[in-house]
Amino acid sequence: MAVQGPDGFAVSVVREDGRWRCARMDDAALGELDAAITELRGIRSTGAAFGMLAVDDEFFVLIRPVPGGVALLLSDAAAALDYDVAADVLDLLRVEPPDEDDEDVWPEGDLALLVDIGLPAEELQVIVDEIDLYPDEQLRMIAQRCGFVDEYTKVLDRIQS
Repeated sequence: MAVQGPDGFAVSVVREDGRWRCARMDDAALGELDAAITELRGIRSTGAAFGMLAVDDEFFVLIRPVPGGVALLLSDAAAALDYDVAADVLDLLRVEPPDEDDEDVWPEGDLALLVDIGLPAEELQVIVDEIDLYPDEQLRMIAQRCGFVDEYTKVLDRIQS
């Protein structure tokens, strides 16, 4: 019997020759960081390529393969207490998970991982700090700011229909 992973979605984003392309990633990416990284590394592109995961309306993860590794951003470090994929992010970042009784929300990882495509670290921090928004809304803000919101919306519409 297959184990049911968390709800949500995973989208790959590629910018090549000045054009954006978004596609649904395999659902395994929501539960296994290695699956997401492997899928993203399999994308052949001369331009920017990264992944956006929205998990259980709780948090999001940005994943960007880079030479020699992967850049990561977890929107809420406390998610590592309940979700394997978030715990895997902290593990790769070599960051200890927060205490069980810590109620604060803070990101872990590289806030500058999208600087080269038009999203300064300070603006990404503002988006992450919008804790009243759902992860898909935060990711939509990122897509809007970087210029691929139309492609992002098309993929989400197909996922949710």
